[in-house]
Amino acid sequence: MRSSLTVKSFNFLFFALLSMFIPFLPLYFSEQGLNETQIGTIVGIGGFITLIAQPLWGMISDRTRTIRKVLLILVLMSSVTGYLLYSTSSYALIVLFVMLTYFFLMPIDPLTESLNFRVAESAGISYGSLRTFGALGYAVMSLLAGYLMTKYGAGSLGYTFAGLGIISLLVTFFMPDAPVSGKPVTIQSLKNFLSNKETLLFLVLVFISSIPARMNDTFLGLYIKDLGGKPNLLGLAWFLAAGSEIIVFSLSFWWLRKNKELAIISIAGAFYFIRFFISAWITDPNWLAYIQLLQIFTFPVFYTAAIQYLYSIVPVEWRATGQTVLALLFFGVSGILASFAGGALYQAFGGKAMYLTISVMSFIGMIFGIVLYRIYGRHKSSQVS
Repeated sequence: MRSSLTVKSFNFLFFALLSMFIPFLPLYFSEQGLNETQIGTIVGIGGFITLIAQPLWGMISDRTRTIRKVLLILVLMSSVTGYLLYSTSSYALIVLFVMLTYFFLMPIDPLTESLNFRVAESAGISYGSLRTFGALGYAVMSLLAGYLMTKYGAGSLGYTFAGLGIISLLVTFFMPDAPVSGKPVTIQSLKNFLSNKETLLFLVLVFISSIPARMNDTFLGLYIKDLGGKPNLLGLAWFLAAGSEIIVFSLSFWWLRKNKELAIISIAGAFYFIRFFISAWITDPNWLAYIQLLQIFTFPVFYTAAIQYLYSIVPVEWRATGQTVLALLFFGVSGILASFAGGALYQAFGGKAMYLTISVMSFIGMIFGIVLYRIYGRHKSSQVS
């Protein structure tokens, strides 16, 4: 009971930190006078750093057979760099601290998700019961960060980031480590996992579906700003989006069905299409914030089903690394393409064209998910029955 409480607290605190970094960073750069292409370039470079950092720290965790000790290092360093990011006025130093924050903060996500899944399995509770608190932390801090940035400027986020980081560090000290596999970690088992056709097609599906989601995450704040909204409205938008996730994660034990993950992912893809298509035609920034409530049918559904499917096909000794591969595709590789291409598309044709483009991409992802379900999902279901 005590162990799950500390894990829930860490989820709340980490995702609160994440909410001050991902949604507000592009808006912060915009207020510094950067255009969409420049913002996309900086965020894209951050994606390249994530591409290196996440597998590096994931493999360190698997090799050392500990998640908690790795998290202690990452939380400490990201707290320092996050504080410095929002506390300096030098452009060169801002870019430096952004890159360092990407290196230390972003690897925490897949490690936390791996911790959640392993602790849930060990304690006999649902993954969603732990992840719910992450959604709550993201929602609450998004609303607060939007208010702070509007009233006191981005500098106020530095003190908040550092304070939350210190508390997160204390919680991590008392948090349990993830139960480790009895199997030894071998490079051959990882090669077998990554060379499997089903695995590769699943990762392609994640990649296709995550690009539109990452474009929305990166440029939603700029779109709201262009429609006349302020930072507090972006905070409201992410409060509604992350807040809606709470319901999904808390009820995952009810709706998440084994061997139905690919079908569920396809349903999430359909709602991604609806969400982005509607966003393209909205002219009132307030309605753009309200439409983020459709998050309830998109990210939490997609990601929870993807994690469960991944854990059904990845070797148990490589779960942290497998989780990292998933996070790399969803937040790293796709984020790089989304940032560079999205920035250029946004600057050349505007937010409406960008949202129409990503709605089409989401539709393609939905179709691909249906195809994979017909090939693999139905076969597994018939085997179980």
